[in-house]
Amino acid sequence: NEIVNAEATQVSVWAWYPAFEEVVDLFNESHDDVQICWTNAGQGNDEYTKFSTAIEAGSGAPDVIMLESEVLSSFSIRDALVDLTEYGANDVADDYTEGAWKDVSSGDAVYAIPVDGGPMGMLYRQDILDQYGIPVPTTWDEFAAAAQALKDAGAPGVLADFPTNGRAYNQALFAQAGSVPFEYDNAKPTEIGIDVNDQGSKDVLAYWDGLVKQGLVATDDAFTADYNTKLVDGSYAIYVAAAWGPGYLGGLSDADADAVWKAAPVPQWDAANPVQINWGGSTFAVTSQAKDPEAAAVVAKEVFGTEEAWKIGIEEAALFPLWKPILESDYFRDLEYPFFGGQQINKDVFLPAAAGYTGFTFSPFQNYAYDQLTEELFAMVEGEKDSATALDDLQASLEQYATEQGFTLN
Repeated sequence: NEIVNAEATQVSVWAWYPAFEEVVDLFNESHDDVQICWTNAGQGNDEYTKFSTAIEAGSGAPDVIMLESEVLSSFSIRDALVDLTEYGANDVADDYTEGAWKDVSSGDAVYAIPVDGGPMGMLYRQDILDQYGIPVPTTWDEFAAAAQALKDAGAPGVLADFPTNGRAYNQALFAQAGSVPFEYDNAKPTEIGIDVNDQGSKDVLAYWDGLVKQGLVATDDAFTADYNTKLVDGSYAIYVAAAWGPGYLGGLSDADADAVWKAAPVPQWDAANPVQINWGGSTFAVTSQAKDPEAAAVVAKEVFGTEEAWKIGIEEAALFPLWKPILESDYFRDLEYPFFGGQQINKDVFLPAAAGYTGFTFSPFQNYAYDQLTEELFAMVEGEKDSATALDDLQASLEQYATEQGFTLN
């Protein structure tokens, strides 16, 4: 990217957002005192590994880093992130939803500025459901009935996939039934509460285990080449997805041009009392190695702080904004998506889902927790243990790990 004002303070940024180059150019053109030097240091865990190396070395980290909200505690506990409250974070708090702000906060501290989120809905093949006379499910009971009807009709595919490596996706399914797996506050960094084998989680996992055992859903690993193909070739009639899912689907080269895609709210356990859930979401945090934390905080707060920047993020990168001036705009509400036949999926599905999301607390060793969850779910679908035992074993393994790492269990 071009540095417009060479005399200005330069802030290094690591981020993997699609179309981010245009957003950086816009920031540099509109800011006289601060300029962004952007590097794509890898996506997700690839970037986190490099950041961890820099933390251990005491140098090499950027001033500002893109982090998923689920890993903020994992880095703040290592004193790798700056508490942004002293740099005006709370001045912009009202620009974000309650759930988005909770995801970047711990106690009174604020460790990042929200950018995009993943309120969940259901993307489905209207042509496949119509072909077999199956109504669009609104509850999980109806979802199971639809899966059985599709199988009974002899369809070549299944209704959906249950990926054992779904990580945050699977955790969101549990959260819909009331799961609160972790209690953690950075103000008490060595104390943690762990409750991953609660009754709600057991009920949800028993439901999916039943669908697996009846052959009504697939158990393909998510985000592999084979999985990507099946998402768009009719192997799955339904994709339970986050708001970034439409952009992900639209970017797959094997997409069936004749497919008719629509979006609907995520199924509910109790239709009269809907619970909204979230899968993913990214932020900008200021690292403790930032040369000028005040300038870095300006970047974190303002790089996606204009409608013009967000129109790039929405139209070029399919991001779901958490910045309320654009989130609540007529433009975003009424946006029509050609991939969904012109459906206004934000108004119909994702805006209500975002409004109902109240936030989530992650552990300071979330990647480890997800790896253990993946192992237990794989053992379950392989028939090595039942769903309740899988979660009981997960509870035991996380308690043991936390104790070994020096945490006190609440």
